[in-house]
Amino acid sequence: MMPPEEESPDGDRDGGLVLLQGPKSGSTRKQGCDPFAQTQRSKLQHRRARINQQINKEMRMRAGAENLFRATSNHKVKETVALELSYVNSNLQLLKEELEELNSSMDVYQNERFLSSSSESISVPMIPLGLKETKELDLLVPLKDFISEHYGEEGVLYEKEIKEFMELRQAMRTPSRNEAGLELLMEYYNQLYFLDSRFFPPSKTLGVFFHWYDSLTGVPSHQRALAFEKGSVLFNLGALHTQIGARQDRASLPGLNHAIDAFQKAAGAFNYLKENFSNAPSLDMSTASLTMLVRLMVAQVQECVFEKMTLLRAQNDFLARLQLAQEAARVEDVYSLVHQTMSQPHVKDYVPFSWTTMVQVKSEHFKALSHYFAAIALCECPAPSDAELLEQEKAFLQFHVTMPEGPSLRVLLQDPEERRKLGKAHLKKAIMKHEEAMRIHGLCKILRKMDILQEVLSFAHKRSLSKYSEIDHEEDFFETGEAPDIHPKTHQKPEIKSPNFSQVKVTDLFHRLGPLSVFSAKNKWYPARRVHLVRGENGFGFTLRGDSPVLIAGVIPGGCAAEAGLKEGDYIISVNGKDCKWSKHAEVVQLLKSTGKEGVDIGVITLQGSECPKAVDRKAAVMSSGSGMLKSNKENSRKSLMNSKSASTLLVWSKKSKRSKKSTYSGVPFTAVGDNEAMY
Repeated sequence: MMPPEEESPDGDRDGGLVLLQGPKSGSTRKQGCDPFAQTQRSKLQHRRARINQQINKEMRMRAGAENLFRATSNHKVKETVALELSYVNSNLQLLKEELEELNSSMDVYQNERFLSSSSESISVPMIPLGLKETKELDLLVPLKDFISEHYGEEGVLYEKEIKEFMELRQAMRTPSRNEAGLELLMEYYNQLYFLDSRFFPPSKTLGVFFHWYDSLTGVPSHQRALAFEKGSVLFNLGALHTQIGARQDRASLPGLNHAIDAFQKAAGAFNYLKENFSNAPSLDMSTASLTMLVRLMVAQVQECVFEKMTLLRAQNDFLARLQLAQEAARVEDVYSLVHQTMSQPHVKDYVPFSWTTMVQVKSEHFKALSHYFAAIALCECPAPSDAELLEQEKAFLQFHVTMPEGPSLRVLLQDPEERRKLGKAHLKKAIMKHEEAMRIHGLCKILRKMDILQEVLSFAHKRSLSKYSEIDHEEDFFETGEAPDIHPKTHQKPEIKSPNFSQVKVTDLFHRLGPLSVFSAKNKWYPARRVHLVRGENGFGFTLRGDSPVLIAGVIPGGCAAEAGLKEGDYIISVNGKDCKWSKHAEVVQLLKSTGKEGVDIGVITLQGSECPKAVDRKAAVMSSGSGMLKSNKENSRKSLMNSKSASTLLVWSKKSKRSKKSTYSGVPFTAVGDNEAMY
């Protein structure tokens, strides 16, 4: 499997990620759920983890057996290995069936109110996703080694930061099913930006593997690329939104609004993952799978919109019932699309059968409801008055996909008998669709155990039968015609909400390494030098520029700085032993001014590739020694990096690079620094 392709798209697609590099911490460490808490959901997740581990073990055994089968020429050994392979494949099939049953445990995630409500107020269960499982990861040694090798500092001095990052990763494995859990996943995801920038150079890997299990099949995958970690966390962000949406009390307006918001954000997370990540090693993050999940979430949003309409338009109004019928037809329409997506060759083999069946049941159920509400509008609402006729004609003209046979529209709306005939045809079709939904429901063993769904389907079917018997007259000698399909229409189009990375502010855990504009994995520099300078008649003989870290913008030929070996493009990292990586221009100037006749020790580094004098403004080198000190530049290169790249740099795995070809690295990254500089 190819590694994920990385890129940093330009443009602030998610509202601007707030990433704080400075030394002041603004985030509070969040905790995950108690892994030993015996809630239904945690038990389910523990079973998922156990099955994942067993699948991993069986797959390793199968790989070993297949290798032995190919390598040996002994007939008896081949027979023994073939028997073992048969046994292992049988075990794998049983484990995958057990995992499918867990993925079908929708009732665990639903609101408890559904279990005790009356039939009329019960909502159809939603489909949530289980979280992807991951193995523990020990980054202590790899990160310490990288700090020593790349940054030239003692790795042991950063053990606290490394352990804090590992604790955050451990916590995000068990996020709580609420806003705090979402923030925890987002915080870890945002921290991966800094980890990527600090420890993952373009030319080599860190040497650690990120292990994640497929959410749907349990098959393990591992990669060295950090993009796999990012994508898996983003998948879990979407999965957690589905669980939050499924648990809402959809019998109330606030609960429905929360559910709509959660499913829209889930769709946004999966869509963001699909658009920005490619070459996913696991099936659940493939393009086909993510397309299916986005469509499923949109369908569940549309279902919530229909339920919202039933609450808001409870009045017995002809137009309101026509709108309900069209909303139900729209729900049927989107679920039909989801079913088609789930039935595709690359998807149907790993999507749980219960999901496919549930989607098909919902499609038939909501088609039945659309015809039921059409019949109710025709049979229970009185004929329109002259003032209402024009408005009802206009609405009814766009109601059916094809106009019903029979009298003109005006006659149909004003004649109670004609309304009853068409209403009876709609009810007949509604009953047929209810029965089809119940038949499909009966084909799935897992759905048959779901009492809530059975009750909803049964209640809707009995309601349509009751209404049909009520309007069916013994003297009806006409043959009930075929009711035309209802034109789908919604009054609230689902919105795919991309993740808002600016929602959770994070501070770079490894800020002590220095500003990312210089001290990053992509930059290389020569070993730090310590230079002793004594102020001469014309000062130290160099000009300074910028902040954090301060840059030596020019060196006067023959001056003290030149004789000591300082070069333009050097960065000052210490003055008399005081760390100056994060120091402002004025702070470094003050340290230099406070030195006496004994001189000053300056620590500097030189970026590899920045020695070219063209990279530095030559104006600084010819400034006279009499130039006064100017005010320090308040805009530093760190801010420049964050503002120019935006939050989009966080998500990198994209199919097409969106980086502008004009934005190239010029060697010395101080593009945001103004012309303020001074001679010393």
